[in-house]
Amino acid sequence: MQRNKIRFCILAMAIAAAGTARASSGDAWQEFASEVEAKCKQAARASIEFPHAVVDPFGSEHYGIALVTGKPKGANGFVSYFCVYDKQTKSVELGSELETDGMRILPEE
Repeated sequence: MQRNKIRFCILAMAIAAAGTARASSGDAWQEFASEVEAKCKQAARASIEFPHAVVDPFGSEHYGIALVTGKPKGANGFVSYFCVYDKQTKSVELGSELETDGMRILPEE
């Protein structure tokens, strides 16, 4: 009886380890980034004509993160939104509109 419990525990740990390895593979991360990009762009389409998303390739422990930028509908210029993707529910939320002109991407020389 004890041996069966030990075998079961070893089998369970092996299955869990295999799932973890797959989840952190290059293909899985690429799929994750593509899903974050698609969902964030879709969410931004209500406010941005042709949204462009830059995705953090891994996100945080619980969230995918992207910066979505583009021309606001019915206006000139460019705006950006931070987009947060919940890894568990697969839902997205946009932060408030940020004026892109005020953002500094590169340090001044």
